[in-house]
Amino acid sequence: MVDVFTRESVAIEVGQALKGTNVVEALNRLRFERGIPKMLFCDNGSEFTSQILDLWAYQNRVKIDFSRPGKPTDNAYVESFNGTFRAECLDTHWFGTLAEAKESIEAWRKEYNESRPHRALGERTPNEFAHEVAASRDLMALQEAKNSP
Repeated sequence: MVDVFTRESVAIEVGQALKGTNVVEALNRLRFERGIPKMLFCDNGSEFTSQILDLWAYQNRVKIDFSRPGKPTDNAYVESFNGTFRAECLDTHWFGTLAEAKESIEAWRKEYNESRPHRALGERTPNEFAHEVAASRDLMALQEAKNSP
């Protein structure tokens, strides 16, 4: 999962066959860390078109925006991320166990977020950009509180 605003990789689920329940579990974990997103941009994979994800989105008032079949540019940020992830992580490692895969993939995700500047973010890392945005929002909320009666 990628935050399309900050370009952060917020989660990478590792498994042999992921289902809608895995997506919902990840979203529920992230809800406590980051809040509930307003929108999910998804392709038409079965894990995203599942009834359980649809129910979760309905219950949490989250809109799901599906890319058109055969139109990967509808979800360009995620497609770009997936290409980088495959080239730099999946294609360069041989995982003997699922635990090994989880460890290597999480290390890559952390490095991606913390050590890799992005041109689209003014050469800041996704984490730097996210922290700047959060600080700016906090400052704005503080100023609004000061100005309210």
